[in-house]
Amino acid sequence: MSIIMESMGKKRPRPRRSFTPEFKAEIVELCRRGDRTLRQVSQDFDLTETAVRDWVRQADLDTGARTDGLTSSERDELAQLRRENRRLREDVDILKRATAFFAKETR
Repeated sequence: MSIIMESMGKKRPRPRRSFTPEFKAEIVELCRRGDRTLRQVSQDFDLTETAVRDWVRQADLDTGARTDGLTSSERDELAQLRRENRRLREDVDILKRATAFFAKETR
């Protein structure tokens, strides 16, 4: 009996899936048509409501229907700038260590 109770509470995590931009656009279009609710669309395509809601929100940001977040191009630019910033910080750290090393060598 305890084995049954233990297995009932544990749910295997769903593997992470990735979707093409075209698929996401089709799902967004289905939600916007108004034939079915967001919940129905997500259930019909075995998607989480949160993912579908995020796709619709991002599409609204990209088209300018919403202004309370970053567009996809702004997100891409931000990610690129963060990568560049991280690389530059690493470069500065290396130069600081090299400077300290050579300063110690010359003494």
